[in-house]
Amino acid sequence: MYELKTGFSPCPNDTFMFDALVNGDLLPKDWSLHCTIADVQELNELTAAGQLDVSKISFGAYPAISDRYELLRTGAALGFGVGPLLVSKKTDSAFRQKLPTTPVAIPGQQTTAALLLKLFFPELKNTVPTLFSEIEEAVLKEKAGAGVIIHENRFTYRDKGLKLLADLGELWEQKMEMALPLGGIAIRRDLPPAIKLQFEQALKKSIELAFERPDDRMPYVVKYASEMDPEVMKKHIDLYVSDESIWLSKEARKAVITLLKQSGIEEKKNFTEDLIFLQS
Repeated sequence: MYELKTGFSPCPNDTFMFDALVNGDLLPKDWSLHCTIADVQELNELTAAGQLDVSKISFGAYPAISDRYELLRTGAALGFGVGPLLVSKKTDSAFRQKLPTTPVAIPGQQTTAALLLKLFFPELKNTVPTLFSEIEEAVLKEKAGAGVIIHENRFTYRDKGLKLLADLGELWEQKMEMALPLGGIAIRRDLPPAIKLQFEQALKKSIELAFERPDDRMPYVVKYASEMDPEVMKKHIDLYVSDESIWLSKEARKAVITLLKQSGIEEKKNFTEDLIFLQS
């Protein structure tokens, strides 16, 4: 029996993509998946500690583990209009002047959201790591003056009385003129090459099946997002799962490399396509 310790988040985009892989028969019969389903920041930390063989991670977390993990060409969240949002209760000029000293809730120091905040608002250094689903409430209760929200919260923050300070994805698109890479699948470099390629192809097939029969995926999606409005679930999937999730195009892979080079680790590591992506 070959066991792979696998991680992905309970968010609808991940459960939508992984359902057929986890619950179907896409893998060899002598394989088993030991699945860890957790917030992406926890997955970032588990992967950094070497506790997972293959896992969804924030692209912002990849530079620190690139010597031990490579990226699959399938399973990514990437696109236009998908970026993290910087929100607050106030947007007046007096508040903006105080913003550099204001606590800002972020969904984890290793997330792509944190990397983008550093890139576009380097003066906001008072960051407070917070579970992504609790950031809205932290800002509403003024435990933080502002927050960087991700995932489905982009569909709910206005209804809760929060206001947009900046769309970090839009800033990226304007500056880089390319799609924003959010997260992808990292796999251990020291696994046998055949195992890595088989897993990549199985996940690709799982996502293709999800697109072919999306309604069949919803029971698994609902299982882990049971408190989410069904319409929000659908919007979440439509926003974060695309053709690029099936297989990253050359342009998308270039966007990933561009993001990685913003990490500040480029001078120590050579982020090129053949070194960071699994090769056939």
